[in-house]
Amino acid sequence: MTKLAREVLLGIIAAPLILVGGTPCQDFSVAGMRAGLAGERGALTIKFVKLADAIDHVRPAGDECVVVWENVPGVLSDKKNAFGCFLGALVGESEELQPPGGKWKDAGCVYGPKRAAAWRVLDAQYFGLAQRRRRVFVVASARAGFDAAAVLFEHEGVRRDHPPRRGEGQDVAGHAPFGPALQCGCGYIFDLNLGQWGCPNCEGDEGPAVEVLAGVPAFGGENQGGSLFQAGALTAHGVRNDFASETFCVHGTQDPDLRCNVAHTLGQNNGQENALFVALRGRPGGSAAELGADQAGSLRASQGGGDKAHVLVASTIRRLTPRECERLQGFPDNYTLIPWRGKPAEECPDGPRYKAIGNSKAVPVVRWIGQRLMLQLSTAY
Repeated sequence: MTKLAREVLLGIIAAPLILVGGTPCQDFSVAGMRAGLAGERGALTIKFVKLADAIDHVRPAGDECVVVWENVPGVLSDKKNAFGCFLGALVGESEELQPPGGKWKDAGCVYGPKRAAAWRVLDAQYFGLAQRRRRVFVVASARAGFDAAAVLFEHEGVRRDHPPRRGEGQDVAGHAPFGPALQCGCGYIFDLNLGQWGCPNCEGDEGPAVEVLAGVPAFGGENQGGSLFQAGALTAHGVRNDFASETFCVHGTQDPDLRCNVAHTLGQNNGQENALFVALRGRPGGSAAELGADQAGSLRASQGGGDKAHVLVASTIRRLTPRECERLQGFPDNYTLIPWRGKPAEECPDGPRYKAIGNSKAVPVVRWIGQRLMLQLSTAY
């Protein structure tokens, strides 16, 4: 990291149009020692700025690079103003910048003698991922006509940090595309093949639509004669005398198994047509051996081994698998299952996979920034 700027100046490595990086966050994270720029890893933040300066020195005037930087929100609250130092160096000020009101906000922009820069905290949960992952992103460039703020900031109608809409029909699974879709500024969700300006509701008056994940269905019992992607009602059973606590059964047919308040496992027919069942039961016990192979055991929440409830599997805490972590970040399944130290991919240990996933950026967030960045580059010139 400390040698890259020199190698760019010497022509050993190419000077790219777009510089994307996320310098180590440990010295800024609230879970760390908060060493800030004084830490060995935190100091690499300034080295990143020097790398951007070296790239701009090599590239022709008017064709300067675009900088995209990412880090934990803790950098904004660093007691020694690490973000102000980084931002000041990035835009070309001789001194660190001071936050208005004594505290850096989650979004803003600044125009300096060298570059214009904008920053914004983005949360992965608003980009279709099943996790809360807040990260601060900075976009900056010295290119004339390039608007960094236009990359990170949106019109109010398409902001990704507001509560979900509850407009008529738009949040029902059967009325929205299933999977990747486009959401217009007016809130309407429609198919990708209509294009960013093809909103059937406002005909593009609210600006270009953004890509979202929509229409994820939840399947249950009752009548499935309607749209395949619109869920029927879930069939719930109450307390029975022979159970210690309430039982909740979700059945895949309109008529549940009324003989008992247990549901069968997925894939078991049990003499009934289209009988697919899954059970979530609150009663204790209920192992597969006790219930038979065609009935599902219960998931039990326990307070043992920690201060929060968790699912126990064979008396141990059930942890996320590497594949599940990949999905939380938006990667394809087994994206990190690669050859490792001479071993084939299928023998790659979990440790390096967890580390790579944890250090990565959320894919849908970066895709969204990249699409808006390319749009800005194409319209600025």
